[in-house]
Amino acid sequence: MNKGGSTKAAYDKAYNARPEQVKKREMRNQARAELTKDGKVSKGDGKDVDHKNMLDGNGTNAKGDLRAISKEQNRGWRKTNGDKYGS
Repeated sequence: MNKGGSTKAAYDKAYNARPEQVKKREMRNQARAELTKDGKVSKGDGKDVDHKNMLDGNGTNAKGDLRAISKEQNRGWRKTNGDKYGS
């Protein structure tokens, strides 16, 4: 069970079932499969597949928009200066 209890769990389940969330999850999974096929990532390697242009901001699964970076770099940018690319 998640930290928010059964109410939070029910909300999360409903939220993740929304069509827009399902579509984004499908796109993330397709991107990971593409880079796995190219040998740039593998299961358990500690890397995330990053969309250079976020899916919310017109990002796509085109090869030019994908890159493999560390989980810390991909997930931690929000906590620093808000600049995803470190510039």
